Order: sequence, then structure tokens, then C-alpha cells
Amino acid sequence: MTTRNLGTAVALLALGAAFLPLNATPARAEAAAIEPEAKQILKRMTDYLGGLERFSLDTENMLEDVLVSGQKIQYDSTASVQIQRPDRIRVERTGDELQQLFVYDGATLAVFNPLDGYFATTPAPDDIDDLLHFARDTLDIVPPTGDMVFTNAFELLMASVTEGFVVGKSMVGGVKCDHLAFRTPVVDWQIWIADGDQPLPHKYVLTTMDDPAHPQYLALMSNWNVAPDFDEAIFQFSNPEGAQEVEFLRMDSGHSTMD
Repeated sequence: MTTRNLGTAVALLALGAAFLPLNATPARAEAAAIEPEAKQILKRMTDYLGGLERFSLDTENMLEDVLVSGQKIQYDSTASVQIQRPDRIRVERTGDELQQLFVYDGATLAVFNPLDGYFATTPAPDDIDDLLHFARDTLDIVPPTGDMVFTNAFELLMASVTEGFVVGKSMVGGVKCDHLAFRTPVVDWQIWIADGDQPLPHKYVLTTMDDPAHPQYLALMSNWNVAPDFDEAIFQFSNPEGAQEVEFLRMDSGHSTMD
């Protein structure tokens, strides 16, 4: 067992930055290819989610891996997410041969692998936005639906988008949603947002376009609670009895914390 297991990302949701074609200015590309209604619906969602003081949800996640032969293999996981702004996160993940607990209390990030009996802790920034940047850039960890949790989520999601439109209405888990599709130079992504007073995301799909196999990541989001009554204890991490403490491998050490 190595410390690399402790950096396994819950989901790779960062869209990445990219440039528009050289013959198109951002204003021209946006006017020509991004429907205003698609931007409006997405902005309404990010504003609503960013304005919630606390919320919880469950996710079902599917990540495709591509073998050397070109065959695609799917890996499934579920996650239970609790967030309290400005500085509390708890994520419990169960997946194929893997269990992980992520806890952030405003000062420390802790990750525990119950199956292996290893845990690691590290000092962390004092708000969620900075914590997410730190976890991704330094530890290569991205929590489920992480891009949507930032207070400036709209700007991050739209940063390198060159095309976007409203596909239409769709049902996801019994919820009527607006189905949106967007394109960047490296990733195509789709999102399904509830049509109503609570414009929450219910499905999210990423397709990697700079890989000839076009692997996908899918997240289904359910059991939203926009006013949960959290016990503060859930955001406190205690060293598990019998578990062994190890250190995170950091990106700046020349190693990735991912498996």
C-alpha cells in the first residue's frame, strides 16, 4: 500500500482551460455559437447553488477507462456529499473495491481509506473555494461535482466554452429538467438542470474529445436537501483506532496522488 491511494480523485470534473481558434475572437464566437438561453439557465443554476448556505446530495458516478486495445471499461461509485459554507465539507465515497472519507473543517483536510486502514491529513485553506483549488492543484483530488461548488462556478464552467445550446426538456429521476449541451476544444459536456423554483443539477456528462476513444464521465445527482440540519461533529475528523497515518504525495513533489 502506498500513499497514492489516499489521493484517488472522487471524480475528474475540471474542464480545463483552452484557447479559441485563432481566427475567432471570444465575442464573435460567443455571439455565433452560444445560445443566450443556455447561458441564462446555467447562470440561474450556479447562482442558486452558490447562494445556498448549506446543502447535501447523493451522487452515482460512472467513469470510463480505455484499455490499450481500445476497449472501454466502466467503473462505478457512489458518494454522499455534505457542504456548509464557507468552510465545511464531508464526502463519503463507495466504489469498486474502494471506500473513502473526505473531511474538511476549515483548517484541515483529512482523507481516510477504511478498507486499507490508512489516513492522511494536511493543513488546508480557510474557505471552500481555496480548498478546492488547493486539493486539485496540490493533491490532485477533485470532489464530486466540484466545479459547481465554487462561488464563481459560472465563470469556471464557461471559461473555454465555444458552443452551447438548449437540447430541450428531459426527465431525470422523475424530475423535469432543461438539458443543456456545451463544447470546449477538449471536452464536450452536458448538464440537466431542474425546471422550477430549485434549479439544481441532476445529471452531468463529460466526454473527453482529445482522446480518440472519447471516454465519458457521468454523474447522477439526487436526494438534494437545500436546508439540512448538520451536526457539527460530521465535519470533525478523529484518527481512526488502529489506522496508520501516512503523508499525501503532492503534485509539486514530482508525483501524482492519483492511482
